[in-house]
Amino acid sequence: MSGHSKWATIKHKKAKTDAQRGKMFTKFIREISVAARMGGGDPAVNPRLRLAVERAREVNMPSDNIKRAIAKGTGGGEEVKLEEIVYEGYGPGGVAVMVEAMTDNKNRTLGDLNYIFTRNGGHLGKSGCVAWLFKKRGVITFERGKVDEEKLTSEAIEAGAEDINFEESVIAVITKPEDMEKVRDQLKSKGFTLVSAEVTMFPQNTVRLVGEEAHKVLKLVSVLEEHDDVQTVHANFDIPDEIIAEEATS
Repeated sequence: MSGHSKWATIKHKKAKTDAQRGKMFTKFIREISVAARMGGGDPAVNPRLRLAVERAREVNMPSDNIKRAIAKGTGGGEEVKLEEIVYEGYGPGGVAVMVEAMTDNKNRTLGDLNYIFTRNGGHLGKSGCVAWLFKKRGVITFERGKVDEEKLTSEAIEAGAEDINFEESVIAVITKPEDMEKVRDQLKSKGFTLVSAEVTMFPQNTVRLVGEEAHKVLKLVSVLEEHDDVQTVHANFDIPDEIIAEEATS
């Protein structure tokens, strides 16, 4: 998780400040619409929708966009015809990759992702080939050097965190999926400034990469994330901070 949480942190911060915000808006609109379709349009009683709305607000999505996305999902706008699919495969160095997508054309998306994997030194696999390497967990990230680590550790444990990962420049507080919001809110109430908070697929072990293979894996993840149908990419790489920072900000 070490490298991948750093990658996600940099990408999250960048999305708030540059042209990637537009692409993020599109992905959040899809997530909000599907969440509203599946669990209703009231965030107070729909945890998935609540989290999607909160994450959209973090990248400054206008309230009108959020309202329209909810209306679209609940039948108040254009019908949502998106299907959720998880694709699994391997990247350079044997890194496990899970891709969560929303698509209105499975054949198109499969073809596109197969091309992206192959062109970037990886390959798609069968369903279940890497899923066993991941567990669904809440991940709340903080920048090292900007929080009191001892106090954060104490408060996170008291709030119900399962684990805390101290990485080169990121602290990741790990929770059960159902506890993420509670732990996040309690830490925010204690004055901690977080970078991101989400329910994600957390790798149980990692693959350490350096040099050319590290750059190739990050390129693969970046290209996958750019695809319109891709919502989230999970991978179990562990790559030095300086390589991740170079690729994530390029």
